Amino acid sequence: MKKILFVFIITWAVTAQAFNLWDWISSINALNTPNFDEIKDTNQRKIAFFGYLLPMVEEENRKIKLVRSLIKNNQFNDSQIKKLAKKYRVKNISKKALLNAIDTIPTSLALAQAAIESNWGRSRFSKRWHNYFGIWCFSPGCGIVPENRNKNAKYEVKNFSSTNKSIEYYLLNINRNYAYELLRKIRAYKRKHNLKLTGTSLAEGLDKYSNIGYEYIELVQSIIRQNNLTRFD
Repeated sequence: MKKILFVFIITWAVTAQAFNLWDWISSINALNTPNFDEIKDTNQRKIAFFGYLLPMVEEENRKIKLVRSLIKNNQFNDSQIKKLAKKYRVKNISKKALLNAIDTIPTSLALAQAAIESNWGRSRFSKRWHNYFGIWCFSPGCGIVPENRNKNAKYEVKNFSSTNKSIEYYLLNINRNYAYELLRKIRAYKRKHNLKLTGTSLAEGLDKYSNIGYEYIELVQSIIRQNNLTRFD
């Protein structure tokens, strides 16, 4: 098996000039992704799906916790603070404003959305380009043009070099996109009153994530309940 994999990689490397480098990296990383299509038993597919994504979601949240800790303890200089503010689109810079933007997302919420947006890891965008969250981009060539896209539409489905990068960007998107301001307000309220952050409660701020509005919120919450995902929060 290792010899076959080695030959496959070498073949790709020799013909790399015929491919976009980004596609080449994505393809190599895709070798380490479980083939969820091959798992016919629904419960086993769910177990494999959550088992695959869980450690990566937790790792990205740990990175955010570290940044929060450094902010709280005044470990960043002015230049670093400005870079963080720019990254998270915080206009009126203050410690409170930064902490409201730079915060974790409940694991249950990330897992539920990934399940919905990637069809449990079986969508071509998740399998080939590691996009587990239905994330769009709007610059020509930034991603993949969907087959059923309206001819007047400009968006593309963003591609990622790895699943980790997809999760990292998903968290950043939730933390800085104006569309999810309500989610961040719910989270800030819970932080202020020392209440536990749960995916079910923060999902109330996701009405703009999908064009089906509140039905999407109910779908996310049902996935969390049916799979007992709050055990990961």
